Amino acid sequence: MSKGRRIARASVAVAAAGVVALSACTPPEDTEGPGGGDDGDDVFLQMATGSTGGTYYPLGGEIAQLWTNNIDGLQVDTLATGASVQNLRALEGETEDEEEGSIDQVELIMSVNGVAMQAKDGAGPFEDEPLSNPEGIVALGNIYPEVMQVVTLEDSGIESIADLEGANVELGPPGSGTEVAARQILEAYGIDPDNDINSFDSTFGDAATALGDGQVDAAFGILSVPAAGIIEVSANNDVRILPIDGEEADELMAADESYSPLTIDGGTYSGQDDDVVTLTQWATLYSMDSLDEDIAYELTKVMYEEAGAIGHDVGDQVLPETALDGLGNIELHPGAERYYEEQDLLD
Repeated sequence: MSKGRRIARASVAVAAAGVVALSACTPPEDTEGPGGGDDGDDVFLQMATGSTGGTYYPLGGEIAQLWTNNIDGLQVDTLATGASVQNLRALEGETEDEEEGSIDQVELIMSVNGVAMQAKDGAGPFEDEPLSNPEGIVALGNIYPEVMQVVTLEDSGIESIADLEGANVELGPPGSGTEVAARQILEAYGIDPDNDINSFDSTFGDAATALGDGQVDAAFGILSVPAAGIIEVSANNDVRILPIDGEEADELMAADESYSPLTIDGGTYSGQDDDVVTLTQWATLYSMDSLDEDIAYELTKVMYEEAGAIGHDVGDQVLPETALDGLGNIELHPGAERYYEEQDLLD
């Protein structure tokens, strides 16, 4: 189809799948920003992902390479970050993270959908420091289901979320989607995460190690299924995935439309013989509404139509059929909306 810039195929400028994501690339002086250069000029975009031990980092590198391979004149580089909260702030300008340091403004981010909704509403971690232009945040589409998995060892005696009272619990890094959701879930079960448990804030890789070593009793993680960290723990220990269902789950879903139920099949992990009902959110691709419409269209189209080339375990979960689930109050970028209209995916 006719577009305002060349869209076809380009050279690779992003690290290959699973390799360290590249740092920021400085665009040439005649590039005016995302989608802003004259025809013939390359466009440089940066995407904020997550920590090096999570899913966002390697998966984001693969998606960025898909874009760079398949969209002529476009180069997308990726950054390791503190994930959802920091990423949303980085859409507006430079932001700071205790572990990842200073992150410059970016054009694309991966974020848990629920955290993006909080950013839009000035709620949760954005209540005291709201974004300056939350209305400018738009979605391009979901990437994969972010399944809340609360894992403990089978011999811990912990069988439910309510049993976590008084326990040593890993909640996830401060400001991450995991920590935000973990606090919501604990509060739904009547547990004050600041006073009723001994909380820790490790990345899930470190949390899984601590769980396997007996240093903590349970760990929250918004993860893909199966999760590599849980598989590692279950190699030497039978694990239990705690259910999130019943009235508490219903209340959470009623209060936050980013949640939906999901069943983890029995046998997914060693010791987890029965199906477990839990909650899922979504890892979603976001930008600001200032991103060029044709670029946004091509980013969306390529991410779904070339997803078969993704080698990561969740590659087969990058589907246009689930691209619009749980977006809540976040509007679609007009370029992404055009793609979904072509696919008859909009009501």
